[in-house]
Amino acid sequence: VQLVESGGGLVQAGSSLRLSCAASGSTFSINAMGWYRQAPGKQREVVAGITSDGGTTNYADSVKGRFTISRDNAKNTMYLQMNSLKPDDTAVYYCHARDALGYGYWGQGTQVTVSS
Repeated sequence: VQLVESGGGLVQAGSSLRLSCAASGSTFSINAMGWYRQAPGKQREVVAGITSDGGTTNYADSVKGRFTISRDNAKNTMYLQMNSLKPDDTAVYYCHARDALGYGYWGQGTQVTVSS
């Protein structure tokens, strides 16, 4: 499984961005997926997760009400809609997928920078 993120950029506080994560390879084996982020000098943290059918989602408290995770299995793509962005949201955002055997896969990351 290969994961490629896109959609990051430099925006002002209060703006919106939509991240995409395109999966390729053995996509039929992918179960849960999620978004993580890592800010400079900090540990990588989970942002949001979604089940294989998209029926269940969960979010970090810091992004609840502002971010929305979704996936389109027909397109093998996961999304993260980010609204009301804050400078604290500045980080490299990573896509993660887990297959039926429990193996995890990571994308290369996309930078999101929010200026105040």
